[in-house]
Amino acid sequence: MYSIGLAMTLRPDAYDEYKKAHDELWPEIADSMSVNDVSMAIYKFNENLIIHAVAPTEEDWDKSREAPILEKWFEYMSTLLVTDDSGDIIFEDLPEAFAFGIFKDD
Repeated sequence: MYSIGLAMTLRPDAYDEYKKAHDELWPEIADSMSVNDVSMAIYKFNENLIIHAVAPTEEDWDKSREAPILEKWFEYMSTLLVTDDSGDIIFEDLPEAFAFGIFKDD
């Protein structure tokens, strides 16, 4: 199983809209994740968001990120999340500190 952790930072006062957008996730994005067996949870800690996602393989994860609609989604999310000078959302890779059970590599 492939597992990934990412961190992002919300823009001030953006959480409610961010939460609503994810509660009403665009069907094309949900379909892309479902077809590739991707599961994801996003947690809020202060103004930080922590993504934990799993997929059968890294290739499945990558395929789920190829949906054409994601470009439009990321444009929208860039209004709610901190971006770099190019306007791209800053995703910080989180190194795994501990794994047990289904998350532990054999």
